[in-house]
Amino acid sequence: MTQWYYADASGQRQGPFSAAELEGHVRHARLDANTLVWREGLQDWQPLGSLASELDLPLDTLASPAPDTALPGADLPYAPPAADLASFQPVASGHLVHAGLWKRFAASFIDSIVTTIISYALMIPLMLIGVGVMGAGGSDNPFATGAGIASMLAIYPILFLAPCIYFGWMQSSSLQASLGKLAVGIKVARIDGQRMSFWRGFLRSLAYLVFTMVTCGLGVLISGLMVALTERKQALHDMLCDTLVVDKWAFTAFPERQRDELGVVTIVILVLAGLAIVGSIAIYAVMGAMLMKDLS
Repeated sequence: MTQWYYADASGQRQGPFSAAELEGHVRHARLDANTLVWREGLQDWQPLGSLASELDLPLDTLASPAPDTALPGADLPYAPPAADLASFQPVASGHLVHAGLWKRFAASFIDSIVTTIISYALMIPLMLIGVGVMGAGGSDNPFATGAGIASMLAIYPILFLAPCIYFGWMQSSSLQASLGKLAVGIKVARIDGQRMSFWRGFLRSLAYLVFTMVTCGLGVLISGLMVALTERKQALHDMLCDTLVVDKWAFTAFPERQRDELGVVTIVILVLAGLAIVGSIAIYAVMGAMLMKDLS
């Protein structure tokens, strides 16, 4: 059976599909005449409209290809050899925009809010269960006390597992990005542009958390300096896990859509993060002054 592939809006190759499945995509308006498709035997990608008769697609369901549609060439998704039909091959040529410190900081600000919400959503029920079990069993019941303490101790692994699972899942998905990275238009990829696995993403996040913990928080500053100063803007956990943080259009058929500038969304997030930091400092300063006043 002939296997077909098509290039989606972001320039990534999708497939394989049978001719019937491709027809289904057309009928559901997911593909049009200008969509680039490829099968074994074609030298290059071709507009779907030019292959309508071969696929037995009703011409009235396809818009006519635009006369200025670009011909397939070096800037289009790689047409794989037959031995590599089932695996995605990123476009590795062209200019590569690495995500800088400020974009990564803005993404981290959003992701810290997300992971905090997830962590507390898991921890609060465990705390309530622990307190409830100890209260129901009484102080003289060692089993109730032990079960309650165990429930409350389970909170600590959540602080590590919740963000690691979140980042591992999101960044190994087809999006290749957490919610924060999606917001600022960046993604995580292997050095060769491939999508990383869940466990690589999990260990990448764990390495960052452990590094931050053993350095008493200095790991955040060290990682930031490494991103700012290294050639490929890699933090230590990037180097350990063989990953890059790049523009969302990197390693696609449209590298010209990459942007070096921060963008409006990133600037807005940075302003909000700055206000949050200043507000936190002000609150701690007021609380410290009140405490000193009470002690004096």
